[in-house]
Amino acid sequence: MESTADPNIRAQSLSKVEITKTNSRYLRGTLIHEIDNESTSVASESEQIIKHHGAYQQDNRDQRRDGQREYSFLVRTRLPGGKLTASQFLTELQLCDNVGDGTLRITDRQGLQLHGVVKHDLRETMRRINAAKMTTFGACGDVVRNIMCCPAPLFGSCPRSEMQSHVDDLARHFALRSRAYYEIWLTDGDQREHVGGSSNDEEPVYGASYLPRKFKFAFALPDDNCVDALTHDVGFVALPGHNRSRHFNVYVGGGMGVTPARVDTFPAVAQPFAQISGEELLPFAHAVVRVQKEFGNRTDRKRSRFKYLVADWGLERIRHAVSQSYGKALLPPEQIVIGGMQDHLGWHPQAAGRWSLGLHVPSGRIKDDGGGLLKSGLKAIAEKVPMEIRLTPLQDLLLCDIDESRRFEIEQLLRDRGIPFGDEIASVRRLAMACPALPTCGLAITESERAMPAILAELQKIVEELHLENERISIRMTGCPNGCTRPYVAEIAIVGKAVDRYTLFLGGSVAGSRLAFKFRDMLSLDEILKMLRCLLGRFATGRDRDETFGDYCFRIGTAGLANIIHHEDRLDPS
Repeated sequence: MESTADPNIRAQSLSKVEITKTNSRYLRGTLIHEIDNESTSVASESEQIIKHHGAYQQDNRDQRRDGQREYSFLVRTRLPGGKLTASQFLTELQLCDNVGDGTLRITDRQGLQLHGVVKHDLRETMRRINAAKMTTFGACGDVVRNIMCCPAPLFGSCPRSEMQSHVDDLARHFALRSRAYYEIWLTDGDQREHVGGSSNDEEPVYGASYLPRKFKFAFALPDDNCVDALTHDVGFVALPGHNRSRHFNVYVGGGMGVTPARVDTFPAVAQPFAQISGEELLPFAHAVVRVQKEFGNRTDRKRSRFKYLVADWGLERIRHAVSQSYGKALLPPEQIVIGGMQDHLGWHPQAAGRWSLGLHVPSGRIKDDGGGLLKSGLKAIAEKVPMEIRLTPLQDLLLCDIDESRRFEIEQLLRDRGIPFGDEIASVRRLAMACPALPTCGLAITESERAMPAILAELQKIVEELHLENERISIRMTGCPNGCTRPYVAEIAIVGKAVDRYTLFLGGSVAGSRLAFKFRDMLSLDEILKMLRCLLGRFATGRDRDETFGDYCFRIGTAGLANIIHHEDRLDPS
């Protein structure tokens, strides 16, 4: 498909980041020199390039003194579908102690993050991750990001096996090809090659400028949308009844990021777009990415995501462009309901007498603290029990392929370390997520992960008092509006707006199929909890049969919920 854009106009209006990428010689830039100098940080242009290598430069705001900053790096491992071996998991746990801040974090995209890695330790970190047959290359940056999929292990006749196979195929296809990663991180001294930009380094998918912004794929089932497929640039939902070659509904144009000062930015739920067979899924995915690469906005990064191209062009023009690139007409999507989501916690049977155990990891942070010795317990289990690890989109993890004979041993290891599991996890906690936010995220305005435990403790008291303790309620929190943890489809979303002030969104769905609406702005956490107590109380007495809290809020609407709050305030002015 040929571009209709004038290359001269595009060249004149490229954003600074676009120029940096294009001039980087396939993601080399000056990194090879900056990593070896005495400075604790990298220059601003290198900050953009090193993201593609899987690292974000950060500083801890709690430790800033007299304008001085202590820099460190977040290092993210790319794990398609969230799969890794016990040995690989142990490598990451060892790294968090050896070069990180002592914690390991599961991301909401089924990857792993080390925090607090200083520049001097970056090369060792990359090498050890690669030695364990993992990579950080392409975990961040303007590329196809870690591809998500329901992580539940296989049992019986299950489309998850097909989805997970497609994830592996797409991950291989969209992997970065540049030798820059090898040159910078994996070679020594005089052996380092730094020729840069040869024809052998050309990126067959991305080209020298890569994509306008990150691009996200996810695979889901209609009754288990644990990946929030509709919040992605492209979501594939497996259709039932296609035995020879499973078909997928395709949804396009989702995305969570928002710039508050820009009314032309917004969260979006992906729209039904097409139907595709499993055999055609890879060339179709390539065609969509090619359209975004060719026509996505490279001038204004605030509007560079694929969702804005979909919104500006409309589905028909997008369909025509993708069809041209794909080389075939597109089948219309089937009408289906995406109406379920499983958290996969607790014990679940697999084939041949094997089991998986889903363990809750609050905000994805694997550590030892007053809530239990989770890191020590997982390390002990991974060292003793043969198994595979799967990371979930809710930042939890699954211990898989466990023999029946080892179940009691694993449970005892968990209990000895005070680690709750199964039904011991309160319902209000099972679907909760929070982004890292302060003190290290450069975008954070206010607290999230550090504030979430107190919020959940208070909410647990509230739902128990109202006899709603078995109610599934999705609650997500962020320290800024940029959309990590996919907050805008949650039943309750607490989104950072200013210092110690948040926007409260309500009315999303557990299944992630509907946007929440903004209810109140510039609230303190105490004000939010007071409002939620009031609204949950009315929900407990006024809900329709089998109605969820998100459905109730959506049915009542902003004005109706405001009336409930106003009436309660009049009865209790305090």
